[in-house]
Amino acid sequence: MKNKDVTKTTQGARALRKRSSSSEIASFLKTAGELTTPRSGNLIFAMDATMSRQPTWDRAMVHQASMFDAVGKTGDLAVQLVYFRGLNECRASKWVINARALRDLMLSISCLAGHTQIAKVLKHATSETAKTPVSALVYIGDAIEENIEVLCQKAGELGVRGIRCFFFQDGLDIVAERGFREMAKLTGGAYLRLGPDSAKELAELLGAVALYARGGLRALTESTSNEARLLLEQMKR
Repeated sequence: MKNKDVTKTTQGARALRKRSSSSEIASFLKTAGELTTPRSGNLIFAMDATMSRQPTWDRAMVHQASMFDAVGKTGDLAVQLVYFRGLNECRASKWVINARALRDLMLSISCLAGHTQIAKVLKHATSETAKTPVSALVYIGDAIEENIEVLCQKAGELGVRGIRCFFFQDGLDIVAERGFREMAKLTGGAYLRLGPDSAKELAELLGAVALYARGGLRALTESTSNEARLLLEQMKR
């Protein structure tokens, strides 16, 4: 992901309406969130905001908002939000510890027609490792409209750098499932398909991902939660 494709945040915050324009979102990304130095863990949260997700967008927002709430409860964890939509819009926030600010931004985003830009997300995650340690990447999407072999190559590069990716699928697309599963495997991460009523489950799963981001496999192994065990089952394959 080229620097010009990414809008970074600085200190401060301001409220957004429920659905905002691209210019308003760009302004928010420049002013919202709390800039932070690396903490005990750094987690990239990426999502697909293209039009194919529109039919389930409101439900998906509940899922994703609950995930940010779960991250906020862990403390001492820096989060970066990355999303794409439209023809060539792909943005990333700065690393922040104010997960609620990023959640509020996410809730303001509406879908725009366009193709998936997963390659940009993976490339961005790779470039971030040159600046700050990245513990894990969480991605939520419903489709893959790119060359899966190219995506797997980029995912493999993340795996070599020790960045585990957790792919959560919204929908039943078989091609997307195959791609997400393979990319998760290549990075030593995990894959999960979201159900219609999985907001609570997803929040708990992200809590387990956050636990990993802060304390590694040892922290997951010592956890007694079902979600931690579910992730471990895939991560140790």
